[in-house]
Amino acid sequence: MAKSVGNFNPNLGTVEIVPEVISVIASIAVSEIDGVRGMFTDVRNQTLEKLGRKSLSKGIKVEILENEIYLNVYCSLKYGTKISETALKIQEAIHSAIKNMTALTPKQINVHITHLEMSGNGQHK
Repeated sequence: MAKSVGNFNPNLGTVEIVPEVISVIASIAVSEIDGVRGMFTDVRNQTLEKLGRKSLSKGIKVEILENEIYLNVYCSLKYGTKISETALKIQEAIHSAIKNMTALTPKQINVHITHLEMSGNGQHK
């Protein structure tokens, strides 16, 4: 577990955040990036109550080593999307969301593009 130290008060106790929470925060952040397809397309038009924890954290692997957070994000992009720009936006969105919501700063955010999604069904008429 990662310990939040942003507004830590030793008299009140500690705050520990499980990796699944970090994964959900990262998934929501990625779902808001234009050009990202695949497992995140379902998140955009649904409420959090309708989505389970497993579907939200799909495609995000969180490791906590020596109280440092390492994320591996696996996603697909829409064909024609500028990969380097979109990957940077993904990293920035995740970093910002995790820092703002947990007061933790990820050590690494690795973006893995698993495939490109073609628009339409790919058949020619």
